[in-house]
Amino acid sequence: MSKLGQRAIVCGASMAGLLAARVLSDFYETVTLVERDRLPDGPEQRRGVPQGRHLHALLSTGSKALGQLFPGLLDELVTAGATVLGNEPSRVYVRFGRHELDRLGEFADPASLVLYQPSRPFLESHVRRRVRAIENVRILDGHDVVEPIADRAHRVTGARVVNRDTGEETVLDAELVVDATGRSARTPAFLDILGYERPVEERYPVHLRYASQFLRIPAGMVGEKLAFSIGPIPERPIGVGVLAYEHDTWILTLFDVGGCELPDDLAGIIDCAAQFAPPSLIAALRAAEPLGAVSVQRYPASTWRRYDKMRQFPAGLLVMGDAICSFNPVFMQGMTMAALQAVALRNCLADRDGDLSRRFFKATAKQIAPVWRANRLSDFTLAQGGGWRSVLRRLVNWQTDKVGAAAANDPAVAEALLRVMHFVDPPARLMQPSFLMRLVAANRRPGMATPADDSCSGSNRAFDQT
Repeated sequence: MSKLGQRAIVCGASMAGLLAARVLSDFYETVTLVERDRLPDGPEQRRGVPQGRHLHALLSTGSKALGQLFPGLLDELVTAGATVLGNEPSRVYVRFGRHELDRLGEFADPASLVLYQPSRPFLESHVRRRVRAIENVRILDGHDVVEPIADRAHRVTGARVVNRDTGEETVLDAELVVDATGRSARTPAFLDILGYERPVEERYPVHLRYASQFLRIPAGMVGEKLAFSIGPIPERPIGVGVLAYEHDTWILTLFDVGGCELPDDLAGIIDCAAQFAPPSLIAALRAAEPLGAVSVQRYPASTWRRYDKMRQFPAGLLVMGDAICSFNPVFMQGMTMAALQAVALRNCLADRDGDLSRRFFKATAKQIAPVWRANRLSDFTLAQGGGWRSVLRRLVNWQTDKVGAAAANDPAVAEALLRVMHFVDPPARLMQPSFLMRLVAANRRPGMATPADDSCSGSNRAFDQT
């Protein structure tokens, strides 16, 4: 296949940037990947990816896209020690709101719900090694991108970069520049300089605070490989995630979206997690060896920059990943969305249509829109405030509770819910008459228990396991 151009630049070597470089290497003679951090050779935490110290997983759709971009990578991850969960309900504990999802039934299509659980540094190191092996990709780490450069016609022709050690500036020429520098991306400011309008920002507050601890649990001490309370409720706006990572390491993440004061020490985090996780898993966490210190981070708001709605956009420039849309990290969607955007970029480049930015931003908006709406609805149920919003919030919470109750009672409902969470099916699937009828039937089934209410007062009280 003939190349589209001579040179392309990718700004940022996190997951979105690495995947962009992989795609562009098929279409440009040379690709330069510019990163401000000095990139490690192995799976090390780095300053530019603070979220790497918190809970991550590849949703099934994201792992499928990653496997398309890097054939054999998924098997490589498993061989190197990554945990993978197939049709193993007994090894998964998921609590949706007040209800535990069914763990006894079998799924009709288990192959579509395979979950890969590499830690973020582990996954990035393997992807980075693959990208480094591509002959026409050059990684320029330890450099900041000062700004893209445009000609008089406002076509982007390259970028100005600076060596962080020496302060020396260099101009890199390119036919295409991709901004994958995350939530703090400078593209809106660059558009201002060129005289373009900034993209409209859709934004809603989340007020998320989360604390995480890496651990080592001796092999065989606990059967579950994933435990997740994914549906905080208004009276208990706290959730927990516990995932098995590579080499007998685990991540424990406690998160709060309602202003409850979280503990920031390991003992307090485990005590609070004991309200939502199985006693056997909590016992294993108490016996585990902490690896490093507790990491605490805040996420104030989700933001979607609507580049797809701009009337004009400079040729030769694209934006990817969190630089377009940042999602509530509790849902673990960021890496999957980056992989899907990389596939969209590959498809748009293969079409060889001249208006690349318009087609790419339209494709990404189509991917983002249903996820954004579902997340916003979920986050809305925990927001504060009275008036008509409180009435609507109670109605949505009632509906959500009914879905959770049905998922605890019917494996088909649980599977449908998980398929939407993994982007296998669109959220509209949960509104189809066949699903709604099953949901009603599951809620009418005799013997369904009403779970006891629980809450977190902010103290580090332990769950009574006797």
